Amino acid sequence: MSDTRATRTTNELAEERTDLALQRTVMAADRSLMAWIRTGLSMISFGFTLYKVLQAFQASGALLPRESTPRNLGLFLTGLGTASLLIGVIDHVQTLRRLRSGGGQGIARPSLFLAILVAGLGIFLFVAILVRVL
Repeated sequence: MSDTRATRTTNELAEERTDLALQRTVMAADRSLMAWIRTGLSMISFGFTLYKVLQAFQASGALLPRESTPRNLGLFLTGLGTASLLIGVIDHVQTLRRLRSGGGQGIARPSLFLAILVAGLGIFLFVAILVRVL
């Protein structure tokens, strides 16, 4: 019974370990982006929810410190969530480009697609609150 590890060269073993390290780094970058997504989505949804709840309070006759409070709070949180997502996307793309220069995987990752989709949702909600569509 021959051991295939014994017949592989040192360079082959080093290349295998380097490939595995690269895969772990890409997965860590994906996890970081997913944390950005989670944070951004929380802020976007919380901002939109507060906007609608405070808007309903206003419609029922409740007095708020300013008439624009629901709109300003909604804009702030949805804008902050969207900005954090965009920062996360930019950081992720830069990380993958650096890794790709070393022979890593491509930039098209499922987590990146999801982040761009959620950022698009955030931009839509920000604009909708800004022009008072919703």
